[in-house]
Amino acid sequence: MEQNGAVPQQEPAAQAEATTMPDITPSMEEMLKTAELKAQEHHDAWLRAKAETENARRRAQEDISKAQKFAVERFSSEILAVKDSLEAGLAIETATVESFKSGMELTLKQLASVFEKFNIKEINPAGEKFDAHKHQAIGMLESEQEANTVVSVMQKGYQLHDRVLRPALVMVAKGKE
Repeated sequence: MEQNGAVPQQEPAAQAEATTMPDITPSMEEMLKTAELKAQEHHDAWLRAKAETENARRRAQEDISKAQKFAVERFSSEILAVKDSLEAGLAIETATVESFKSGMELTLKQLASVFEKFNIKEINPAGEKFDAHKHQAIGMLESEQEANTVVSVMQKGYQLHDRVLRPALVMVAKGKE
């Protein structure tokens, strides 16, 4: 190494190697082509994802529509048996009052079985506290019972699971004065 401050010269082999190495950085045209290809790939992927999302949304709407349309199919097939029993009872020409009553009782048991199968429960609140969520008061009566107690049930109510289908129509005890 020289000490007089002069810059050392490269050795001839290193100098020859530096001049013969090709430039490895891509040209602007190559970089643009690569970017355009990637952009096209991303655009195509986006279009496919959008189409798949639209198809999934459409299939979900069709499934919801079918579920709504056929939700009562099982219930309907069970209730048809009850209708058949009623029609069979009416078709008997030499029926007596006792046979009609017997047939009606059997049909009522059949209907109760269908209700139980589909979790439809009676609301028959005689003697219970009035509950505005399950009962509909149609009047008040003087009674020995505590105020706001159901005195009589004019029409039973029904609930499906925990949702009231029809509130029970009731008469409620007035408060004692």
